Amino acid sequence: MRIGILTGSGTYALPGIEADGEPQLVQTRYGPAPVTSGRFAGVGVLHVSRHRPGHELISSQVTHQANIAALKECGADAILSVTVCGSLDQRLPLGSLVVFDDLHFLVNRLPDGSICTLFTEPGEKGRGHWIYERPFSQPLREALLEGAKEAGHFVRDGGCYGHVDGPRFNTRTEIKMLQNCGVTVVSQTGGPETVLAGEAEIPYALLGYATDYANGVSSEPTPVQELIRLIGASGDTFAATLAAAVPKIDENRLEPVGTFFRFD
Repeated sequence: MRIGILTGSGTYALPGIEADGEPQLVQTRYGPAPVTSGRFAGVGVLHVSRHRPGHELISSQVTHQANIAALKECGADAILSVTVCGSLDQRLPLGSLVVFDDLHFLVNRLPDGSICTLFTEPGEKGRGHWIYERPFSQPLREALLEGAKEAGHFVRDGGCYGHVDGPRFNTRTEIKMLQNCGVTVVSQTGGPETVLAGEAEIPYALLGYATDYANGVSSEPTPVQELIRLIGASGDTFAATLAAAVPKIDENRLEPVGTFFRFD
């Protein structure tokens, strides 16, 4: 079993990984993606830093298609992804974790404005519609929940991840609209990953870490310095949670989320 791990802002390397060497640039039809293979918590892993070291790629430049295609090419049996995010729920303490069970990503587009899909050519093999009740893998969700608790971190079981386009943050009106839709937190990268992993038929789960309250949620805005501090602290929280979660994944329970209505 090989588990793909996607990390974001503040986590540019995976603490504790026993890497096989330097990241390898995996070539895909969507472009290259650097992948680090190795062992983590006793399990084979494939790590991708979505923003790359030094935050080379801001959210509007992340190569989502290449990242997911590279993990599939390298044989990932499942993907665990982490993201720092802005909370739309004042009851959610900053610094706490959320294991999402639903998605709000109406625009369904990649950062360059193109449709979020792996099927970019007319008539290509495997094209179709991804159909699902919930977009995230339940066995992976359970592993993340158990891992967070074992690592001693507060975690919310369930919540709607809201994808928003970056790199700017959202207005009060936009946040209010998302609150009315039932969104729990927002960030700028999880939507495309969820959809593309689903199309690639790789089980996927997303773990969030609340670093701030989104615009208008709290009577006082979260200070930028506090946001920066929590982004820095998120790396250790994610690493400890993932280290506890990865060994709990039952390979025999892994299966693609939903199904595909294909035209082949």
